[in-house]
Amino acid sequence: MIFDHAGKIVGQHQLEHRQIMPQAGWVEHDAAEIWARTQEVITGALKQAGIIGSQLAAIGITNQRETTVAWDSKTGNPLTNAIVWQDTRTTAYLDAFSAEIKGEIVHKTGLAIAPYFSASKINWLMNNVPAVQQAVTKQTARFGTIDSWLLWNLSGGAHGGVHLTDVTNASRTMLMNLETLDWDQSLLDQFDIPISALPQIRSSGEIYATTDPNGPFGTAVPIAGILGDQQAAMVGQLCFARGDSKTTYGTGNFALLNTGDEIVRSKNGLLTTVCFKFGDEPVQYALEGSVAVTGSAIQWLRDQLGIISSASEIENLAASVPDTDGVYFVPAFSGLFAPHWRSDARGVIVGLTRAATKAHLARAALEAICYQTREIMDAMSADSGVKLTQMRVDGGITNNALCMQMQADVLGIEISRPVIVETTALGAAYAAGLTVGFWKNRKEISGQWKEFHRWHPVSTAAEREKGFANWRKAIERTLNWAQ
Repeated sequence: MIFDHAGKIVGQHQLEHRQIMPQAGWVEHDAAEIWARTQEVITGALKQAGIIGSQLAAIGITNQRETTVAWDSKTGNPLTNAIVWQDTRTTAYLDAFSAEIKGEIVHKTGLAIAPYFSASKINWLMNNVPAVQQAVTKQTARFGTIDSWLLWNLSGGAHGGVHLTDVTNASRTMLMNLETLDWDQSLLDQFDIPISALPQIRSSGEIYATTDPNGPFGTAVPIAGILGDQQAAMVGQLCFARGDSKTTYGTGNFALLNTGDEIVRSKNGLLTTVCFKFGDEPVQYALEGSVAVTGSAIQWLRDQLGIISSASEIENLAASVPDTDGVYFVPAFSGLFAPHWRSDARGVIVGLTRAATKAHLARAALEAICYQTREIMDAMSADSGVKLTQMRVDGGITNNALCMQMQADVLGIEISRPVIVETTALGAAYAAGLTVGFWKNRKEISGQWKEFHRWHPVSTAAEREKGFANWRKAIERTLNWAQ
């Protein structure tokens, strides 16, 4: 996506890439395909905007976090498929850690003990993929999240690419110490990961490199911002101050609350993470609630069940019935994330009768998004002591007006959506543009946020609590399923 000085989109292009699921609980991506697709969408966006690479002031990168790539520095090729954040294959490995080790990891990283994060994925690759083992022995192995993989390729790959990451992505690996903002040797030892194979950790806004003139931009453009997707959405929603929050509706759902320069350790199942760090400025932290499956549940209805043929059809189908008729769908395909952190959970559909139709299931899928978000927001209020009165939202599902109205009703607060819902990409652009002076300061961009629509709750408190009580009963049915 290409943005102008007013923060408006002047060019964009997007393509899906394959979701590879070799067996239950395993989710993989082809990193070479991601790089190929990236080059295609760069070319497409430039063409649509009617500009060439030399007209760009800077480039920002944002990415799905935790997904782990292993590649060879000499060949430039991935050594195997990337292991995606949703993958649960390392559950048993992590379960075997002692309570003392788990406590140390949680304190140092702010993360829950879960296969979601990168460290156990890297350990699995080193112990189960011969090509990775050999590259580690030869010291040509490189590990990184998707931002590192893209930065390395954009800056020249095997011919001089830089191996760096930013502090927000590093904070999601389970290897970075929240206080020092650097790799922690005791954590590296615990997971048996060589520091030489990891990228250097940098701030979220600085010039890391310039693009390879032989690459898709055709010229040397500064790569000047990197933010994990949820942190990028915080920047795109201008959540710069302590107490600011947003919820992004994507493949999963992610709510963040800016806690300023304070590390707030959750007592209610949330994560403590880095919000952003620009250049030499002090780091800002956040509380985060993560839901594994929201938008991907709609993809499941489309791809696995064939209930809809495109994701956009779900709104009309769900709106064809007034309620779910008692049907609840908990899409715990990869276990439950915050606030439960139960890898043993699996998806359930409960409350079925002969009267249930695909429309009821479609509506239950949208309700599931809203109920999971409520669990997160309740935990956030409990940890922060801040009672939420409204919520800023972004991401693809916010185009679904029915789902956003349901969200307002489930939470009992107002929901506000900006004109530009692709705030993740906008946040990456802001980080890069602020670094190179395209925008002078945050004040200059603060006036660019504009509201598109606001949803007001119409449900009663009794209706909200009855529905949420039934949701909690459905959650209980998902537990203790996977061994």
